Amino acid sequence: MILLVNKKHLFNENMIKDFKMVEYENSDEELIYIESETFRHYEMLRAHLKIEGIKIDISSGYRSLEKQENLFLEFMDKYGIDYAESVVAMPGTSEHHTGLAIDICLYNGDKLIDDNNELLKCEDEFNKIHSCLKYFGFILRYPKGKEDITGYPYEPWHIRYVGEDLAMKIGDLTLEEYLER
Repeated sequence: MILLVNKKHLFNENMIKDFKMVEYENSDEELIYIESETFRHYEMLRAHLKIEGIKIDISSGYRSLEKQENLFLEFMDKYGIDYAESVVAMPGTSEHHTGLAIDICLYNGDKLIDDNNELLKCEDEFNKIHSCLKYFGFILRYPKGKEDITGYPYEPWHIRYVGEDLAMKIGDLTLEEYLER
């Protein structure tokens, strides 16, 4: 699904007017909404990774404009405006508004790892996850070394559903790089 939402391409409700969202209860018993095709492919990815010995869950999916605003304000209050702008999308600029973006978390045994700083330490697990994303229609949305293109730091947990064909074509490019071509 070619749909670009970022700091230059703002979200509007018409983008998702035909999307069907599904409800998912994660291991923290939090209700998360995800676009239905995205969720179906996530389930396939999760099953594949489980066979590989990696257990994942979803920590974030669809976010309303209000929820994104609250997240931004929380980061701003805690860390200041400059840091918040560098790591949290302003309302209207987040892919989470579409339901096509998922933030995944990992398990280490029975312990859920959902803290971003802890997740950044799980390089081996994420390398395995990233290597198979395209087979399930996902791309790594904010890869290492592409911060100047995406406008965001590396987020190994933030994956985006684009469909299998497009994911194969995009490969190691960012969505911005692919669409620019």
